[in-house]
Amino acid sequence: MSASFTPLDRDGMAARAAADIPEGWVVNLGIGIPTEVANFIPPEREVIIHSENGVIGAGPAPAPDAINPFLVNAGTQPITLRTGGAYVHHADSFAIARGGHLDLTILGAFEVSETGDLANWARAAHEPVKQIGGAMDLAIGAKRLWVIMEHTTKEGAPRLHRRCTYPLTAKGAVKRVYTNLAVLDVTPDGFRVRDIIPGLSFEALQARTEAPLLR
Repeated sequence: MSASFTPLDRDGMAARAAADIPEGWVVNLGIGIPTEVANFIPPEREVIIHSENGVIGAGPAPAPDAINPFLVNAGTQPITLRTGGAYVHHADSFAIARGGHLDLTILGAFEVSETGDLANWARAAHEPVKQIGGAMDLAIGAKRLWVIMEHTTKEGAPRLHRRCTYPLTAKGAVKRVYTNLAVLDVTPDGFRVRDIIPGLSFEALQARTEAPLLR
């Protein structure tokens, strides 16, 4: 009889990643689940959130009655501005992204390979992300790249592969993956399991992963 476990929801994945961001880092949050990470950074921890549309020092989402329609992130979601935050020119914002000034970028993905290849744009017309957009710049411009995504597709197929089947956004860039089932580091030897949700065994996690896992 298999053990009972409850996968993390979107908030759970975002909160888990937020807990690992150190004080003082400059971080870009990609569209989708990554943008929710800002909601779980404690106000007393100084983490500078960068948005490529020209915001430095973004804060969590505002209350419904406190939305500023002119203050949004790159995904056009309403945000707040932390004390000391600023608006900058779009070109300056991308100079930050491309110039190695980001300590961390967190992106969503369709697939990640055991060598850290990132695939996060579509290969078919019915899929939601039709182009690479700024993800390519963010993936290779930051000092490190983490990914947040569901561990499997809606049909139960693995998303962590030996080699990606989707078009690549960046090669060898991903350092860590946060899923609804586990946290995994990308090492020279492959995916090393850092954390597993309660109730899920290592063997059960491996059964949901194409690439071999390391303890």
